[in-house]
Amino acid sequence: MKSGAEFDNLKQEIVRDIYKKRMILTSVRDRPEGWKLHSGQMSPFYIQLRYLCSHPTTLGKIGEALAVMLKEEAPDVNRLVGVAFAGVPIATAVSLASGLPAVHTRKILGVRSEAELQEAIDQYGQHSLIEGEIDEGDTLCLIDDLVTGMESKVVARNQVLAELEKRGVKSCTCDHIAVIIDRHQGARARAKELNLYLHALVDLVEEGLPLLKSEMSDEEYSIITKYLTRSA
Repeated sequence: MKSGAEFDNLKQEIVRDIYKKRMILTSVRDRPEGWKLHSGQMSPFYIQLRYLCSHPTTLGKIGEALAVMLKEEAPDVNRLVGVAFAGVPIATAVSLASGLPAVHTRKILGVRSEAELQEAIDQYGQHSLIEGEIDEGDTLCLIDDLVTGMESKVVARNQVLAELEKRGVKSCTCDHIAVIIDRHQGARARAKELNLYLHALVDLVEEGLPLLKSEMSDEEYSIITKYLTRSA
């Protein structure tokens, strides 16, 4: 187990790696018009962690850090569920670092809400919604790159629960969610409402931005801080 100082240093390395390797993009540095999120909201920054698989050193650090976090915050978790697509390599990295087995959800195109998921499941037939083995009594943890408002995580969890029902697995829970970054835009409150446990390696407002202050321009830092403070 890493000490508190070692763990904090590891998180700092991860956040700075992500920014330097342009997996955190900003309207000042990368795209003046900003980005339209799935929610329809415009954002002056965009986090693109699907490229982590191209940076194995950073991905390895993330696997190690998430493994430490889960051991501390959710020691009962004994199986990981990578949420397709971004969560799959992350879950694999955590599995290698922790020794916990992993499965992953299958991507169902066009599904962004619970209603769309149910419609897709009705049409999906006998295809598996999850790839990998799950046993009775497992405590599952969804693994993904980041969280904004929880909707996509609720959909992924419902996909897991639907597959458990198909397989006849009755004593398995899926109430834990672990991500690299919490964008600090309502996910924690939503998780609490749903009696889910959200574990985030880095809170973007409380930790991420302060760690990046020396890397960003003053304009970048100011624009993103004001945006997140306003939308939190």
